[in-house]
Amino acid sequence: MSLLLLLSLIPLFLPLFLSLSPASALEFRYHNNQEIEHYLINVNATNPDITHLYSIGQSVRGQQLWVLALGVSPRSHTLGIPEFKYVANMHGNEVLGRVLLLHLIDDLVRGYRNNETWSLRILSSTRVHFLTTMNPDGFDASNTHCQYSQGRANYNGIDLNRNFPDAFAGLRKQQQIDESKREAEVRSVMGWLRTESFVLSANLHGGAVVASYPYDNSNRGSEYVGGASVAPDNDVFIHLAKVYSHNHGNMHHGNRCDDGRPFPDGITNGYQWYPLIGGMQDYNYVWAQCLEVTLEISCCKFPPANQLPALWTDNRKALLAYIQQVHLGVKGRVLDSSGVPVHNAVVEVSRRSNMCPFRTDRHGEYYRLLLPGNYSFTVTYPGHEILTETLNVPYGPDQNSAMTHDFRLRRVATPTNNGHTSVKPTPTSCNHTLLNLEGGVGGIHGPTRRGLFLGLSLVAMLRSLLD
Repeated sequence: MSLLLLLSLIPLFLPLFLSLSPASALEFRYHNNQEIEHYLINVNATNPDITHLYSIGQSVRGQQLWVLALGVSPRSHTLGIPEFKYVANMHGNEVLGRVLLLHLIDDLVRGYRNNETWSLRILSSTRVHFLTTMNPDGFDASNTHCQYSQGRANYNGIDLNRNFPDAFAGLRKQQQIDESKREAEVRSVMGWLRTESFVLSANLHGGAVVASYPYDNSNRGSEYVGGASVAPDNDVFIHLAKVYSHNHGNMHHGNRCDDGRPFPDGITNGYQWYPLIGGMQDYNYVWAQCLEVTLEISCCKFPPANQLPALWTDNRKALLAYIQQVHLGVKGRVLDSSGVPVHNAVVEVSRRSNMCPFRTDRHGEYYRLLLPGNYSFTVTYPGHEILTETLNVPYGPDQNSAMTHDFRLRRVATPTNNGHTSVKPTPTSCNHTLLNLEGGVGGIHGPTRRGLFLGLSLVAMLRSLLD
């Protein structure tokens, strides 16, 4: 393309170029969905080596659910590099999370470009995904009332945090999960969880200041202890919640909101706070092997814009510290008798009876978030002897890596030999097959995607000429 032709196109693309200007996009204010989309497109176009923009689907009204992935290999999974995600604006009128994630993206990219050690360590050891708004339609309908604004639900009037399959609602006895009955935004997230082996996640909300952890629901069975619904990995969840709370400017004080109940250490078990059926954090944990905590980050669901700089300061350190916790515990692969990584091997930790057993992904990898200590692991895979090993697990976040350990299995001569290959039956609803789809379920593909990024490339060229 000649320079003359390129210059002739500047008037056509100048409005878009100006709308993508980082200086205007990241003022401390509330950006509408189009402004956020333009900002993410710009960051991706100008930082292709460390960012990858993809869509996991569309809202009810057809708005793209954009995700920006950051890392040194942002387009696809790298062996040994854990997948982490932040999700904001699930409730359309709880809006601070949108602002915080945009500034966190900006912070990480600028830190990496400036060779700042903290950013280099995060992006070289973790692939971080940002879904800045899960409910863009709800945001469009919201107003600025502190507690009672409209826009919480999606366009169909459904609360997305009550629309996920619930392990305590009898689904373990069903043959399959009927995704067609879920809302578009929920189906998109469920599909997303099948495309990536997420290890750790947080869901940003508003209306309180507390870190809430699973379970959110209970059927008053063995998990019900002292008014709480206790997960098998309760010790890890409490640790994760405290990491955020104690790195936050004031969450750990536990009484941040005048009209709210006190929360010791600024954390709470979800069910003990209030029962919640169909929540996203329980779904992540039970079906996707991803430990998720719900972060309530502002007393006011729609804080005044002049409070945004202070709220960013309160949360920045906590957001970064929480990402580092993805390196807790142990990670590795399960190898068969020929040394080949195997998919769907069961990797269990003694005294942690997960509803759906943790299994290796399509890469043969497993990740188990564990606090430092000695743990007995049992690994089962058809046609191989049951393997039991004890591991001394150190604290990984300080080293930016969990302990790495591969389990090597031995094949048995006869599949039924001494019961060595007996594998616990898993309910059909636990099957969470990972799809090998780059860019996510429902992503932008084909001519539309190519056209979009051709436009992005042109904008990037215009930027280089104008700089």
